Amino acid sequence: MRRDNPVLAEFWRNNKLESLHRGAWVVVNSAGDVIESAGDPDQAIFPRSATKSLQALPLIETGAADAFGFGPQHIALALASHSGEPRHLAVAQDGLDKIELPAEALQCGPQRPFNSGLDATANRITNNCSGKHVGFLAVSQHLGEDPAHYLAPDGAVQTLVRAANAEMTDTEPSTLGGAVDGCSAPTFHLPLRSLATGLARVANPQGLAPERADACRRITAAATAHPDLVAGTHQRLCTDLMSVTGGRIFAKVGAEAVYTLGVVDADVGFAIKIDDGALRGFNALIISTLRRLELLTDDEVEQLETWASRTLHNWDGIPIGDIRLP
Repeated sequence: MRRDNPVLAEFWRNNKLESLHRGAWVVVNSAGDVIESAGDPDQAIFPRSATKSLQALPLIETGAADAFGFGPQHIALALASHSGEPRHLAVAQDGLDKIELPAEALQCGPQRPFNSGLDATANRITNNCSGKHVGFLAVSQHLGEDPAHYLAPDGAVQTLVRAANAEMTDTEPSTLGGAVDGCSAPTFHLPLRSLATGLARVANPQGLAPERADACRRITAAATAHPDLVAGTHQRLCTDLMSVTGGRIFAKVGAEAVYTLGVVDADVGFAIKIDDGALRGFNALIISTLRRLELLTDDEVEQLETWASRTLHNWDGIPIGDIRLP
């Protein structure tokens, strides 16, 4: 993180500044040229789940998705940080049935569904990354690799995933590092601009090799058809952004206040990282930036008003402060 990154959001209580959040964001085209930015667009970050579309490329490119009869719903779930709703679990289980593996084969760790309360049971299939892991396992089965090794950084599956991430982001594979994500999968360290470039290319794959361009189109088509599977039906910005724009915006959140999107047929990619990982003001900042860049229409902004709100309430619904975007 850069200590000189600008303040992107402030929290005011009773008209007095209480907290502020620094960070950086960047808008690029699919060539990686910076169109506009704030802060350091070349700072390296961990994108976490924001790269799931890149991690899903081998599922399609190896032929695994077609070999096992995966439809758009399975591909959409492979992109997901899902909420663990019944629809998500049904698609994940169907994918496991198709590759003839039990839920115990998932190495993403047990997690309670979002908004389920502490009395809910934590399971591997309810982990918000289970769809991605089903996709990894499908590639492993298709390649004849031991499924127990599907997360091995030097194994067949993750070698393909690393290559896809490096190629799509114009990053040297050896510089991506070898960190571990919350779901135990390898995660990478790359510049914010490179991340935005990767999303621009997913959404606008015209300049890619035919096989990869087809895989990217299948990914965005799956998300357009099933935005509810990419996130969820209750208070999920990714689902709402893709639904309201009819899939024109392909959006994906990552942990620790990372957000990415590509704008289909507009040759635009966007990535943002709040340095301290705080989500307060995050959603309002994203909507405000997209509106200012004219990547959302006035009607779409109106439909997304809940996310654009800058008023904060306490647990009793009482307004207690506001988010200000310098």
